[in-house]
Amino acid sequence: MTKYGTKILEIVSASRSHMTAEEIFHALRQTYPTVVLATVYNNLNRLWQEDLIRKVSVEGMPDRYDRIQRHDHLVCKSCGRLLDVDLGDLTAQLEEKAGISILSYDLKLTYLCEECRK
Repeated sequence: MTKYGTKILEIVSASRSHMTAEEIFHALRQTYPTVVLATVYNNLNRLWQEDLIRKVSVEGMPDRYDRIQRHDHLVCKSCGRLLDVDLGDLTAQLEEKAGISILSYDLKLTYLCEECRK
């Protein structure tokens, strides 16, 4: 893993804010001021493909990146705000219902956040 990949993994793992690639880029520039955005995207894709980080995709919003620890998300339908929700690991229940072995799942619950309900 490159020095950039190591630092990006550290940034994503420490964050609880579901950072975009641009936010990660700005955080990385604090340590490596000459880094370019393409380097961030390349490393994020590599980390995601190696299952070291999660990519959270929400329609109409830029992809966001998250730590690999098992958890699910609440997504505001109006503003796209993303929050963690811990429903436990549902893999066994989903496998039983589906009748097949599941490698992984990405559960996003859609809601309206308090600000958007006002």
